[in-house]
Amino acid sequence: MAKFNEAEAAAINLISSGTDITGDIKSGGDLRIDGTLNGNLNTKGKVVIGPTGRVNGEVMCKNSEVSGTIEGKITVHQLLILKVSSKIFGDIVTSKLSIEPGAIFSGNCKMSDNETNAGTGKGKEPEKTSK
Repeated sequence: MAKFNEAEAAAINLISSGTDITGDIKSGGDLRIDGTLNGNLNTKGKVVIGPTGRVNGEVMCKNSEVSGTIEGKITVHQLLILKVSSKIFGDIVTSKLSIEPGAIFSGNCKMSDNETNAGTGKGKEPEKTSK
């Protein structure tokens, strides 16, 4: 007998190789890009950019694994993984960062140990000492 109370697994949105999208994307679920996105991406889920994937714009997500190319700022609230074939031309804001040897990154990186501040780029304030 089926249980109707169980939450359905979140569907993965896919932009396949050979597909070009111009415009912004906002999603509540996971997204995989193997094609090209010319616009900004904002999702509460995970973003996977495959080896043939390309994003020209800003990316904001919970987690991300990049094997393709991003030209623009990427903001990841938790973990960002840059695979050997990844190319990032823009700033990175994240809580945790993993970079494989061979990955290309050109830009600034801001890291915060607090997930809630990673999305805003605001880390912990330095402690003030009185003299």
